[in-house]
Amino acid sequence: MKGTRVKDVMTTSVVAVREDAGFKDMVTVMRSRRISAFPVIDTDDRVIGLVSEADLLLKETTPALPQGMTRLAWRLRQRSKADGVTAREVMSRPAVTVSEDASVAEAARLMQSRLVKRLPVVDAGGRLRGIVSRADLLSVYERPDTEIRDEVVKDVLIGQFGLDELMFVITVRSGVVTITGPVDKRAVALSLLATMRYVEGVVGVRDRLSYPEKD
Repeated sequence: MKGTRVKDVMTTSVVAVREDAGFKDMVTVMRSRRISAFPVIDTDDRVIGLVSEADLLLKETTPALPQGMTRLAWRLRQRSKADGVTAREVMSRPAVTVSEDASVAEAARLMQSRLVKRLPVVDAGGRLRGIVSRADLLSVYERPDTEIRDEVVKDVLIGQFGLDELMFVITVRSGVVTITGPVDKRAVALSLLATMRYVEGVVGVRDRLSYPEKD
């Protein structure tokens, strides 16, 4: 079955900064390029962190300085991300990255589990290769209906289940697969329907199969 990889949908023109990039420079880049985050890379182009708008906005939320010389001296000695002036000091680490050879489904699960909107894409050595966003991953649903139908028929119906194509009517409209026809066993019908749902680009499956209620 077709499996789109991250490298097929990622953006290769990536705005990234070195770990010694200054705070003002990062703000300027973020505003001028209209992006909300970018990877931080070391001298070998390995991704070591990520700077987002939220990281930079911490500077605006620094608590008011306390009253009294002792408390003030203590506060000024404390270091936090809000006090950072370089990418190294304000970035979130470690960066949540994804392999360029990972599947789109794997990248989507990683985004959901780690609650992130984008993932730096790295090669086997951890070097930056691109960046992938939620919108990039959703691009698989732009797959043409004709391609989806071909895969459902050739790879699933015939290839995996050994069924006769002429016994079924299969249509695909806007990613929704409708299948009509007879199946000898309920278990086979349910497995067939479930497998079709995992064909890339399928939005939904409409069951018009006829099969025994019980095997």
